[in-house]
Amino acid sequence: MAKLLVKGRREGRDIVQVTPESAGWKYVGFAAYRLVRGETLSLEDDTREQCVVVLSGVVSVRSGEKVWREIGARTSVFDERSPYAVYLPAGCDATIAANTQAEIAVASAPGSRGGLPPRLIEPTSMRRSRRGQGLNERSICDVLPQTEPAQALLVVEVLTPAGHSSSYPPHKHDRDNVPEESLLEETYFHRLNPTQGFAFQRVYTDDRTLDESMAVENNDVVLVPRGYHPVVVPYGYDSYYLNVMAGPTRFWSFKNDPVHEWMLKQ
Repeated sequence: MAKLLVKGRREGRDIVQVTPESAGWKYVGFAAYRLVRGETLSLEDDTREQCVVVLSGVVSVRSGEKVWREIGARTSVFDERSPYAVYLPAGCDATIAANTQAEIAVASAPGSRGGLPPRLIEPTSMRRSRRGQGLNERSICDVLPQTEPAQALLVVEVLTPAGHSSSYPPHKHDRDNVPEESLLEETYFHRLNPTQGFAFQRVYTDDRTLDESMAVENNDVVLVPRGYHPVVVPYGYDSYYLNVMAGPTRFWSFKNDPVHEWMLKQ
């Protein structure tokens, strides 16, 4: 199995988990969970900020004296609407209770205590856009972009129609050279519709010291420690992925693979 592919579980509460230790890097953590109605999940971390994304279903979140009741408006990540999310600073405990069957994702990155307050991120605050053209077009939802308060985390959702490419032309963000390029680790949490589908993702560097091509299935995570990382979706299956990024500077600036950049000038 490719070193950058983390397989998701088809059953049980814990869908998938990535820690900095398991990934062999410094910043990004990611986990996804299935909750049955009435089930609760506790989150606590003294050293990391977290962003809880309600993938589907309805949940209530309690953090200290703050309670956000019955948040969530999607039956599937493929609904054409933005999610609810909750931002939790480091040292801020939370309990998530499922009001219905639900799926949640938890993104995390290093943070310091006593910074930002916990807050609800409502769908209406998230910018939606379309990127690319032709068979490279896809839909973007900025859940936690660099324009919104956080210490390190960047979170975005992408919907790619069947037969389209995404994260394309290939781009990278692995040099700490802001504003020309930023150093950001990244995870891709993949979902396919219908669920038996698959997509392809390649992660490679200019010198090919890293060059892995992966067939990804529903609930799999691809790690992007460095290099270019395009995605291609076969005919018949739509693709969703949730990106989590973090690095030494909270700024997303990328470099396209120069041998493929010509297509942007057409």
